Amino acid sequence: MKIIDAHIHFSDIETFHHTANELSRVDYSGKGLQKEMEEGNVEVAVGMGVTETTEMGFPDHHADSPMGLDLEKELPGNVAACPGINPYQLGKSGLDALENELKKRQVAGVKIYLGYYPYYAYDNVYQPVYDLAAAYDVPVVFHTGDTYSERGLLKYAHPLTLDEVAVLRRDVNFVMAHLGDPWVLTGAELVYKNPNLFADLSGWVVGTNETLAGKLKGNYFDHVRHALTFCGHYEKLLFGTDWPLVPIKGYAEFIGDFIPSRHVEDVFYNNALRVFPRLNHLK
Repeated sequence: MKIIDAHIHFSDIETFHHTANELSRVDYSGKGLQKEMEEGNVEVAVGMGVTETTEMGFPDHHADSPMGLDLEKELPGNVAACPGINPYQLGKSGLDALENELKKRQVAGVKIYLGYYPYYAYDNVYQPVYDLAAAYDVPVVFHTGDTYSERGLLKYAHPLTLDEVAVLRRDVNFVMAHLGDPWVLTGAELVYKNPNLFADLSGWVVGTNETLAGKLKGNYFDHVRHALTFCGHYEKLLFGTDWPLVPIKGYAEFIGDFIPSRHVEDVFYNNALRVFPRLNHLK
């Protein structure tokens, strides 16, 4: 079965290099990504743009907005991009630059890093971003749940904060990254309630294939099984890995354990094409 990985990273971020080298043991390079995509039967992937400066590691208030995939010279051709937004750099020049990015066929959406930056999804600072997303018919992806930096502020990343923007901006499709883990039951309710809110299942584990196998034992992921069953809307869930946090093929097998067989093709492929329509030209 062909797969679409709706959430990866490919940026020169210190924590990504450390994670790849010390925790997930993946080859964090263009060749490494291409090899893992081929082994995992991934037809298309969506890269979430994020950058940092030497002055301040991510979340970096000084990074230019939009933030791209700054290892893109090594990027495989079947990887689309969601430019990341730095709300501290969202003046006219930042918005003009975002619009220029959205004119590119390889750009499939926009990424907002809730929790990493201290603004709620419904804050006025992001409204011009939603206007552009609506005009160019691309989704907005939100980081939700636990942050991969201790400098993140969780109250901004709680999934319940997406309800207001999903209701007010029915003209935009939104993707809740990570289903708001560990608040996945709240995330499931929001997906169930809001017709324009979807979720990806990425980033639930950091580590190797052995780590993934270990997490399936016992009751560690009972909260996820409960949330997915409660939500029931598998047509609104997207597979993603958050690579390089985990190996792609191993994480696909891991997520497959949570998805009823009749919904597997939708979760791993079809839903992403509906939410990210620009991916169709990369197939």
